[in-house]
Amino acid sequence: MIHKHKILLYFLFVTSILTAQNNVSKTWVADLGNGKYKNPILFADYSDPDVCRVGKDYYMTASSFNCVPGLPILHSKDMINWQLIGHAIDRLEPESIFSKPVHGGGVWAPSIRFHKGYFYIYYGDPDLGIFMLKTNNPAGKWSEPVLVKAGKGLIDPAPLWDDDGKVYLVHAYAGSRAGIKSVLTITELNESGSKAIEPSRIIYDGHEIDPTIEGAKFHKRNGYYYIFAPAGGVANGWQTVLKSENIYGPYERRVVMAQGDTPINGPHQGAWVDTPEGENWFFHFQDRGPFGRVVHLQPMVWQNDWPIIGINADSDGCGEPVLEYNKPNITGKHPITTPPESDSFDSNRIGLQWQWHANPMDWWYYANIDAEKLYLYSVTQPEDFINLWDIPNLLLQKLPSNDFTATAKITFKPLDTNIGERAGLVIMGMDYAML
Repeated sequence: MIHKHKILLYFLFVTSILTAQNNVSKTWVADLGNGKYKNPILFADYSDPDVCRVGKDYYMTASSFNCVPGLPILHSKDMINWQLIGHAIDRLEPESIFSKPVHGGGVWAPSIRFHKGYFYIYYGDPDLGIFMLKTNNPAGKWSEPVLVKAGKGLIDPAPLWDDDGKVYLVHAYAGSRAGIKSVLTITELNESGSKAIEPSRIIYDGHEIDPTIEGAKFHKRNGYYYIFAPAGGVANGWQTVLKSENIYGPYERRVVMAQGDTPINGPHQGAWVDTPEGENWFFHFQDRGPFGRVVHLQPMVWQNDWPIIGINADSDGCGEPVLEYNKPNITGKHPITTPPESDSFDSNRIGLQWQWHANPMDWWYYANIDAEKLYLYSVTQPEDFINLWDIPNLLLQKLPSNDFTATAKITFKPLDTNIGERAGLVIMGMDYAML
């Protein structure tokens, strides 16, 4: 009897050192140690980032698509030095779909907010609809996602709790699923923010001047409603802001940041936050091809009730992104720290940096604390297997920069009964290579 091929893939980046409780990368550190920082602040694929401030703490989440666990949660005290503290989703549902890789599916473009003692995350699954989950401890357990609005192609949601207690949600559409894009819509939610109670209403059509407008973030300031939304596409777009005195419009429009003469293409969707000291800052991602969507931080100011993001050298109201700048003026000393990259497997849990290619099974791995080894067990490849894109038991982490060395010590002990069993080190992406 010929057994089906089994495959086991495993990679490990040994690119950081552990100092006290802080990881410090050997490949990319944004904090220059002289009161300045360089972009990107996170040279890793934290796609579609969103950030909220609670007191003196900043929390970030990002898209995770089909990778599990999903919705990474990062924490910072100064917006430059970030620690990965957990994930909001342990497994993707329904299990029947996400037991295998669903490329281009899963968790898209989340927003994170804090309201009345709870952290909320809203995200879109382009095939199922918009979901919400919440917690009072972002580093701990989050609630199970609830379906806020069902529909194909509903993406990029962001909530707003208005002064009168009403709750609203802005979202966009994925053309690949909905058959329409380049428009933004608003719907009213119930008091708990867990269900849409009104049909979505289109409040902005960007087809003519803001094609592919998406990634909207909802805010209210000085009596105005603001929608921050990138347009023009991931690689070559710009930051648009819409402003209105009425939540359903009409909205005025202004471009507040564009690439200009800088090497920072995009610059795409992100988050406006302020500091207790009164400064304003804007996070956004830059598409860096195989290295993913890396996170930048830009200074921001308000002028005549309009934001200007980046440096507005020609005073036209549209800023350009910076590569290096003074760190935010935040009280206190904050040690240099970066998300983890290496893992000595000295815990009964794998490091937070690791994600599976699909929902994992408990028997895929065993962390041997005493031996400081991670045992990975082979899995029968799917019936419709074509290449590694179809393999669920890939254990992966984000590339740590555009210049790094990855090393792994692997002992491979194939079973005689498993013909075609394989193990190795892989760099995974649209194209991939393995040893």
